[in-house]
Amino acid sequence: MTTSLCVLRASQRHSAIENRRARGLRALRGLGLLCGLLVLGACDAAQPGASGTPAAATQAAALRPEESRMWMTVGARRFAVTLADTEAAREFAAMLPLSIGMPDLNNNEKHAELRKPLPTNAIRPGTIRTGDLMLYGSRTLVVFYQTFNSTYSYTRLGHVDEPAGLAQALGSGTLQIEFSKN
Repeated sequence: MTTSLCVLRASQRHSAIENRRARGLRALRGLGLLCGLLVLGACDAAQPGASGTPAAATQAAALRPEESRMWMTVGARRFAVTLADTEAAREFAAMLPLSIGMPDLNNNEKHAELRKPLPTNAIRPGTIRTGDLMLYGSRTLVVFYQTFNSTYSYTRLGHVDEPAGLAQALGSGTLQIEFSKN
């Protein structure tokens, strides 16, 4: 009798262990399914144009077409500039109109200190393009008139829509450049 009682208890223990394993596997499958759904939901929300949240709708409306354009005047030349969708660009646009003396640096850019710092979100663009309007640090406005590679970090403010003739207009030396909304 003792042997059959031991076999019965061993069988019950084995059955209990199998039940725990089965519950554990079901829990893991459920957790895996939940994680998968969360990842898919996050991917969907990150898609360009996704406007499932009020924050996304607010960001999409942050720059209306009329607010995303400004002008840069150098002597008799006027260049349209499309502003970047950044907080720094919006705050820069709020400073307009602005007339500022911009000395030349490295025969590829004009730069000037702004009267107040702007928010930064600096990146290393790698290649600077003719017509890039950037912020170096939080106060240095830079207009690039040559394309070149750079390891420096900048916050994007905008880009001259048609930069043909920009290098000739900016030339060398210090120039008074006007930035305006119209």
